[in-house]
Amino acid sequence: MTKADLVGKIAEKTGLTKANAERALNAFIEAIEETLVGEGKITLTGFGTFMVDERKARTGRNPRTGAEINIPASKVVKFRPGKLLKDAIQ
Repeated sequence: MTKADLVGKIAEKTGLTKANAERALNAFIEAIEETLVGEGKITLTGFGTFMVDERKARTGRNPRTGAEINIPASKVVKFRPGKLLKDAIQ
């Protein structure tokens, strides 16, 4: 599903125009991004939890040459699904 598909589905379910649905989706995405940058964790009860995790620096390999490379430490976003989402998928 693409962002455009999601906007269409939101518009259909809420009765909003596609333009308003896209604004709502963009606002939701921005709010999650701001929260993750500031607090590092956001929990949507029943849906799941988005959290920022730190990955340590490590040594990897260049797949073309096989040479070892240093991969620097970085922050990554992880998602842990909630019980209701897990149950819905099952």
